Amino acid sequence: MCFSAGASFAGGVMITAIGVMTVRRNSDPSRRMFSAIPLIFGVQQISEGFVWVALQSSGNDLMLTIASYLFLFAAVILWPVYLPLSVMLMEKTKLRRQIIWFLFITGLVAALYYAIGILLFDVTPQISSHHIKYANEFPRPPANSIFILYLIATLTPLFVSSVRKMWLLGLLMTISCLITGIFFREFLTSVWCFFAALISMVIYLIIAARQTH
Repeated sequence: MCFSAGASFAGGVMITAIGVMTVRRNSDPSRRMFSAIPLIFGVQQISEGFVWVALQSSGNDLMLTIASYLFLFAAVILWPVYLPLSVMLMEKTKLRRQIIWFLFITGLVAALYYAIGILLFDVTPQISSHHIKYANEFPRPPANSIFILYLIATLTPLFVSSVRKMWLLGLLMTISCLITGIFFREFLTSVWCFFAALISMVIYLIIAARQTH
């Protein structure tokens, strides 16, 4: 998250609490993965709090490594696979399920690219202009195309889904991505994850709405 370690920890704890409430509110096994999204986002934000702490003090190389890779695992490897899969499990319409399955495969391709990149190339977190930038040496030629696949996998299922209010989550996520891309492009991984984490609290409303039907 941008700003500071304290903000990351505070935001992470708040989102984690909402995540616990969302999981407890859900009683349908088909929504179990989806209801856990805010909880995972909360843990992800807390991990970036430790990245801040490690970067702002010396002798915390192990903490920096663990926290950075935990954050990045969720940000670029987990979400393009987890999100479409969780939405697909909730979907009752056959055609929509098939479309979301294709989007899941798209996300898997993006996740594999980022996983290989993290394993083979250095990623260096650094503080710049009150934000964290995850500088990396990933191969540049396919990077833009892979990011498009990432966006397709993480955003499109929210509009394809027939679940009530899911489109609202998709709209908010898309708007936050556009804002981040325009104003915080250099820090997109960190800042968009922060926005997405806050927006994920809408999932509580989606789960609550389905519980009443």
